[in-house]
Amino acid sequence: MLDILEKAALEAGRAILAIYATAPEITVKADNSPVTEADQRAEDIILRHLGAAFPEIPVVAEECVAAGIVPDIGGEVFFLVDPLDGTKEFIQQNGDFTVNIALIRQGVPVAGIVYAPAKDVAYTGIDGRAERLEIGPDGTITGRRRIFARLPATPVVAVASRSHHSAEIETYLDQQGITGCRYSGSSLKFCLLAEGDADIYPRFTRTMEWDTAAGDAVLRAAGGVTLGAEGVPLLYGKVADDAEHSFANPHFIAFGRRLTPVPGTGMGTGTRKQGN
Repeated sequence: MLDILEKAALEAGRAILAIYATAPEITVKADNSPVTEADQRAEDIILRHLGAAFPEIPVVAEECVAAGIVPDIGGEVFFLVDPLDGTKEFIQQNGDFTVNIALIRQGVPVAGIVYAPAKDVAYTGIDGRAERLEIGPDGTITGRRRIFARLPATPVVAVASRSHHSAEIETYLDQQGITGCRYSGSSLKFCLLAEGDADIYPRFTRTMEWDTAAGDAVLRAAGGVTLGAEGVPLLYGKVADDAEHSFANPHFIAFGRRLTPVPGTGMGTGTRKQGN
């Protein structure tokens, strides 16, 4: 499984980088989010890989959904794909964009890859094992090492969205007494938690399931957890009566390794007061 996800993500990343070096044409989707040729080309590559290897598993992919193509996920096992997470970062050429592929089983992200082609690094998570992959100039894997989320540091370090920051997040950090905050784009924020470089990632602006599933899979495999508004782990595969609300996430807070158990999750939780 993971081998196929890696091959798909790496090939999609090479296609993205080929366009990254140019001035790509930008269009705007119905939700006012930007999209480029790189988004569609990368998605086509990923769909080809997944379709060949797992023809029985439906794929929910961002650009397909935007075009009104939504598969039936009634079997509760499906892929979530964001071919280019952080399109704004791609357009601004700051490198903080990723290729995201995740496998969902009964609402839980059980496998995933996050690949940042401009940074020559990828992160994977499956079966309780998270890894950081070093990617060579030719787009092949040159090294792997296992990564772990850390127990809360002193002082606690937060990570927040570079392009979607909000006053609500600043208020939350102030209430928690958190003064250290790093800013990053795309699903790399989950990966900073997964490899022990940060402790908490609050997100109080809109995200979709394909934005978070792969990073969440990596984080969970590294020992972290992402909690929704009710304080329970984020679930995937939420289909609503209208397209706007299907596959939409609630506000959430992602944590690195925690100290006391979260009921029913096998995860741990920190001792400091939580804001949700």
